[in-house]
Amino acid sequence: MEFEISEKLAMVHLIDSVIVADGEVHKGEINALSKLMSVIDFDSNFMIQARAIDIEQSTNILKDMSEEKKCKLAEILEDVAVSDGHYHEKENNIIRHVFSEIGISKKHKSI
Repeated sequence: MEFEISEKLAMVHLIDSVIVADGEVHKGEINALSKLMSVIDFDSNFMIQARAIDIEQSTNILKDMSEEKKCKLAEILEDVAVSDGHYHEKENNIIRHVFSEIGISKKHKSI
């Protein structure tokens, strides 16, 4: 699945937000992020650019994605959230907020 550059920026911003939500970056999260670099096709410089946008900009970009892309994003965010072996409440809050803002249905497991 190909994502537009703006979609990638927004997705990477949210992935990064989930990773840092609990105040710690765990080895499992770093491993998950490394795998996603090839799946989504981005590098560490791209992460720096993604950090420059805020969550509202991210959600506005992601609202316009296809349902298929939104489902892929949901899967990615959920996988990142559990990659450290613990699903932190702050991670869940970010994901629920994003799902609500971009119109992802509540069929996903983290809600």
